[in-house]
Amino acid sequence: MADVVAAHEETATARTIRLRIPGLTGHLAGQHVDVRLTAPDGYQAVRSYSIASASGAGGLAPDELELTVEELPDGEVSPYLVHGLTVGDQLEVRGPVGGWFVWRAGDAGPVQLIAGGSGVVPLMSMARAHAAATSAAPFRLLYSARTPMSVYYRDELTTLAAEAAPLRVDYVYTRQAPPEWPVAAGRLTAEALNALVLPAADSPAFYLCGSTPFVEAVSGWLVDAGHDPDRIRTERYGGIGGAQ
Repeated sequence: MADVVAAHEETATARTIRLRIPGLTGHLAGQHVDVRLTAPDGYQAVRSYSIASASGAGGLAPDELELTVEELPDGEVSPYLVHGLTVGDQLEVRGPVGGWFVWRAGDAGPVQLIAGGSGVVPLMSMARAHAAATSAAPFRLLYSARTPMSVYYRDELTTLAAEAAPLRVDYVYTRQAPPEWPVAAGRLTAEALNALVLPAADSPAFYLCGSTPFVEAVSGWLVDAGHDPDRIRTERYGGIGGAQ
């Protein structure tokens, strides 16, 4: 069982929850945990949530981690985690799980993170781990969000961009852009993607997370632009780390 030790609002529909898990000695950036809820009548629901934190960083102890959960209107689990869960409660969790969609501090090559909406959560874990390790590996994040108000971790991303292991962050707004934003709101295109990501000549490793249509479109555009398919790792909503 995990103890809920802190929680705060990330956006109007998303919440970050800090858990203390007895026996946990750390986790890899990009892993997830499974959360199981049991109703009074015995009905159980299990959902996977990506870990947002970096192991032992950001003031967390080695036995703590954070999840950022986006509420789905028709979800069975996420509405409770966003609105009903309180500090002092306990959750049944399994994990951390996953060893493929992860970034390790020893990985020295350039990295391009691409997030669609709440797909930024596991990528934020990687960005935090990169900063904590003061890694020299070039790191970039392309973040597609509906509006400025739907962006997770905005202040921290700004801070990370100015630190010793810098993270370059580029935003694409699909429904409403900030005032005086140089680009009109609209969906990410292949042309815009190619202008905002590391070039194929740099042989970057890609970590791409978002909805299935977003992931399929973006991964296809990357391959069309000459990027190595074997260096493109993807994670989708509703799959590992994405169900709500």
